[in-house]
Amino acid sequence: MSTASPLEPLVRPGHGRGLADVPRHRYLLRLLVNKEIQVRYRGSILGLVWSYIKPGVQFLVFYLALGLFLGLNKNMENYPVYLFSGIVLINFFGEAFGNGARAMVANGALIKKIYLPRELFSVSTVWVALIHFLPQLLVLLLACLLVGWHPSLLQLAVIVVAMLIMVLLSAGLGLVFGVANVFFRDSENIVDLLTMVATWLSPVLYVWTMVAQELPGWAFPLYMANPITVAVELFHYGFWQPTTSGTAPIPPHLLSLWTPVALGISLVVLVLGDLMFRRLEGRFAQEL
Repeated sequence: MSTASPLEPLVRPGHGRGLADVPRHRYLLRLLVNKEIQVRYRGSILGLVWSYIKPGVQFLVFYLALGLFLGLNKNMENYPVYLFSGIVLINFFGEAFGNGARAMVANGALIKKIYLPRELFSVSTVWVALIHFLPQLLVLLLACLLVGWHPSLLQLAVIVVAMLIMVLLSAGLGLVFGVANVFFRDSENIVDLLTMVATWLSPVLYVWTMVAQELPGWAFPLYMANPITVAVELFHYGFWQPTTSGTAPIPPHLLSLWTPVALGISLVVLVLGDLMFRRLEGRFAQEL
């Protein structure tokens, strides 16, 4: 006499467990990442080489405008390393956040045909952004080594923490605006504006001391509460400062206060994005 197997709990169609479903569907995630790479470079001659060209052109333009014409290169030691370390990080955020916000609409035809954990679309854009980030990171490492990079273990650790902040933040914002874009297509324009503003509201092109001198005392903590600002400064601390004489100042309480604050804010954004996604994903097929 055979015993009946326990029944699986019923699951409401079209709903999943949010980001908790992602590790269980690693194979699907890999397929989506491969699809994104193939679609993006279909018919392209240079392919992944564009990962070098875009930041290279950005660096050249900003270096000429700010480094040479405005004189930042004269007042800062190894300003090219400072500039490029900020550019590669903000480029990762812009790509991961922007493509994550468009992921649901871009994959609308697939969402309407079959069910699979929809968070995979957003998570795959972060992985694609990481793939494009790696060539830029290699160029940055080479440049740092050429000018005498000598990081401590702490500085190597903060580089990893900076990337963790940006991954959590870009994934969380990608989920939030990915949901918003399903219902309000104007969200794409807001994402473009936020990505542009993020470059100038964080010390990618200029030094944080300029901000501290101009802002009133109560406003500077608000500036430092921006997780992107903290991540960029951590990258500067890990890559740029070891190439200088060691006298370059870092923002007050960067490691002891602002880094935990940035990690906390990024994690909260990710959790809120996941909750928002799980609440509304059942309406995606209808809206798309």
